[in-house]
Amino acid sequence: MKAVRFHAYGGIDVLRVEEVERPVPGPGQVLVEVRAAGIQPGEVMIREGARHGRWPAAFPSGQGSDLAGVVVAAGPEVRGFAVGDEVLGFTHDRASHAEYVVAEDVHLVTRPEGLSWEVAGSLYVAGTTAYASVFAVDPRPEETVVVSGAAGGVGALAVQLARRRGATVVGLASEANHAWLAAHGVVPVVYGEGAADRIRKAADGKHVDAFIDTFGDGYVDMAVDLGVRPERINTVRDWRAAARVGARTYGEGSAAAAVVVGELARLAARGDLDVPIARVYPLEQVREAFRDLERGHAQGKIVLRP
Repeated sequence: MKAVRFHAYGGIDVLRVEEVERPVPGPGQVLVEVRAAGIQPGEVMIREGARHGRWPAAFPSGQGSDLAGVVVAAGPEVRGFAVGDEVLGFTHDRASHAEYVVAEDVHLVTRPEGLSWEVAGSLYVAGTTAYASVFAVDPRPEETVVVSGAAGGVGALAVQLARRRGATVVGLASEANHAWLAAHGVVPVVYGEGAADRIRKAADGKHVDAFIDTFGDGYVDMAVDLGVRPERINTVRDWRAAARVGARTYGEGSAAAAVVVGELARLAARGDLDVPIARVYPLEQVREAFRDLERGHAQGKIVLRP
């Protein structure tokens, strides 16, 4: 089968699509023919070695956590799935950017009818990170929540989940994404110099109660300056600032469960959660996909299709 590999830390040029042995599922595992797999900013940091102390790579390394596809083989003691089932979920083995991937049965759910492969294959990291971020700041009706990077892969889901809690949501994003935010009940605000004053104006005199930072780059300190209590600030990027001020750092690992992925999938299939897909690339164009991701202006998820 074909799979994405890199043999040393580095830039996009270290990524290769190679022929490798198709894996065999063991006890409690199934082999999934991958139909879609999302890509993540965290994978860039791992590939570059920027997170070696926390998430070291063993070479040659694969990539990919998100996945959706069809079960083509099952190991012994598998529960709940059989050959031919359409599934989505995740792997912790950095292996889903491939034509086939082995996954634990407890990390999968059945793909709901009507959910596209692209959405199904890009829900895990962005969805569980958004879910955990909203849980961390616990927005309530009539409160005001600010989300940085509000039109990105995580932010676009976080603003919707916070709105489902009944909160007023202010979303920081470029003007090109303001129409999408407004259509989803979010108050759009341009990021950059003067953003704090624009947030205060958008809040219409109300206190900012919570802040979800999906971008980093000073937003934790901005939240403190806006008067948000540290325990109601959550960042998925700026861990140093969070440690300094006492903010939270709930992310993917705090909600890494198939039950959460299944809940998000059902919301998306019913049309109650819009999961924007920015662009889809064939597996062979993985370098182009990551160039697109690293430019940083995609509205929604970038997905690979083997």
